[in-house]
Amino acid sequence: MTPTTHPVTLFTGQWADLPFEEVARLAAGWGFDGLEIAASGDHLDLRRADEDAAYLQSRLDILDRHGLRAHAISNHLAGQAVCDAPIDFRHRAIVREYVWGDGEQEGVRQRAAADMQRAARVARKLGVDTVVGFTGSSIWPYVAMFPPVPAEVIDQGYEDFADRWNPILDVFDGEGVRFAHEVHPGEIAYDYWTSVRALEAIDHREAFGFNWDPSHMMWQHIDPVGFITDFSDRIYHVDCKDTRLRSKNGRGGALGSHLAWGDPRRAWDFVSTGRGDVPWEDSFRALRAIGYEGPISIEWEDAGMDRLHGAEEALRFVRSLLWELPDAAFDAAFSNQ
Repeated sequence: MTPTTHPVTLFTGQWADLPFEEVARLAAGWGFDGLEIAASGDHLDLRRADEDAAYLQSRLDILDRHGLRAHAISNHLAGQAVCDAPIDFRHRAIVREYVWGDGEQEGVRQRAAADMQRAARVARKLGVDTVVGFTGSSIWPYVAMFPPVPAEVIDQGYEDFADRWNPILDVFDGEGVRFAHEVHPGEIAYDYWTSVRALEAIDHREAFGFNWDPSHMMWQHIDPVGFITDFSDRIYHVDCKDTRLRSKNGRGGALGSHLAWGDPRRAWDFVSTGRGDVPWEDSFRALRAIGYEGPISIEWEDAGMDRLHGAEEALRFVRSLLWELPDAAFDAAFSNQ
């Protein structure tokens, strides 16, 4: 894994309050190679980009002015609404008005699915081959399994996922674009075994893979390095976000206790990349071992650090792990004795 083959990008989702031009300027100034562009704020309006060639070109022109490239686009927020049940005030706060419409639940799901298909088309127009995002889940509300949930209800949840996502993935196939699902609580695949089952539900079709983000694995006690090696053919994108696991005091629970980010009573918290407990070096070595050749994207979240400081610091940390690979085995010199 070398800097020339692995561009380091900034995910713009946490910067959607700033104009796209400003985020590009900041990222270029810090030394990022490109962006993982979120379909949020004024960064990327997928409907406009799909219908208006001039608007699409304006996004490319901004990147060009700052010496950057788009290496992936994100449509996490619309993706969340594809399978979720219920659809409610939370979704209205995150999806675009053209997805929300009148708010009728099934209509929102259908419009969100259409927006995911739109994301594949826009990605191709931008010269991008990966869309990162969420799937939503009709069965996440049953994660505690009490009151008791019959097995057939869970089965129906994976069937619902397949029914809704296979037509989306058909469009991805047609555009030659892959979907990288972020394994995350609230989604159909949120840990190791649900990832296995999600792939089974869609018959392991190649258009569907994973965005490796270890931060959500750490507090669930999932081995992020093992996830890389076990799903080696499905790691389609990498997001770097860190998690700090605080010492157990018998009070804070894994589910966060409805405490705000940064609250010291929490048992864990998201922190800037390199400042938590993710085994980054082992993870990057594993990515090398499986032959991952895509971008390394920094998703910056830290309630206790200014983002202007954190993004630049995280970039330096990630670059420190992108050393040159050897040209030969380290013990090859012995063969010349």
